[in-house]
Amino acid sequence: MSIYQHFRQEEHDFIDQVLEWKDTVVEQYAPRLTDFLDPREQEIVSSVIGNNDDVKLAFHGGASGAERKRALLHPPYLEPTIGDFQLKSYQLSYPDKFLQIEHRQVLGSLMGIGLKRSKFGDIYFHDKDVQLVLGKEVSGFVELQLQEVGRVKVSLSELPLEELYAAVVSWEEKSTTAASLRLDVMIASVYNLSRQKAQLLIDGKKVKVNWRLVEQTAFECREGDILSVRGYGRSKLITIDGKTKKDKWRIIVGKQK
Repeated sequence: MSIYQHFRQEEHDFIDQVLEWKDTVVEQYAPRLTDFLDPREQEIVSSVIGNNDDVKLAFHGGASGAERKRALLHPPYLEPTIGDFQLKSYQLSYPDKFLQIEHRQVLGSLMGIGLKRSKFGDIYFHDKDVQLVLGKEVSGFVELQLQEVGRVKVSLSELPLEELYAAVVSWEEKSTTAASLRLDVMIASVYNLSRQKAQLLIDGKKVKVNWRLVEQTAFECREGDILSVRGYGRSKLITIDGKTKKDKWRIIVGKQK
């Protein structure tokens, strides 16, 4: 049975990469550290590696409850430590008396200095405090280059990983029905919008499925998918539970609080 059949077509390249990592660990009998992976990528890595006697797997993202984490694929002899994940965390300071910077601005500024999304982890906000997690290999570059966020001067000071704010994600569950599993129909149903509005959001590049931008209204959703719609929050298709007598799909959905 092919491993690919459990995954969407667009995920096959990533699966190939995971298989390469796995082979490298077996051949070199040495650990392989990845960049930061989103939760869907972490799920794929876990599925592909599975219960393997030759390659073990550990994840770490800095804080407990981190969303984005690095994976360490390693031979059985190695007992991973936090140091093996090559993480650095920072407090981002700015003159916060008159303004408050937002997540998208920090994200945009990090990308704006040429950093790939896979090179930094979660960005945490607590009141006006901002914290971020970086791969150690890019930390010096970011310290030098990140001087502004949204036209506001900022400075970085290193922070022990144990002082990061732990993220707590909780989902508020509800039952709904949808005429089909198409993305536009699902968004209309989950967020209580018209289908036309859902289509406009998809066309406007405001919709992601499993952390990937999706621009096809007819994209078919699956159980376990995470939908995020800019301005409306994030939701999870917890179960797709067969059809009603009126031929609609019964769905349990979680909305992130």
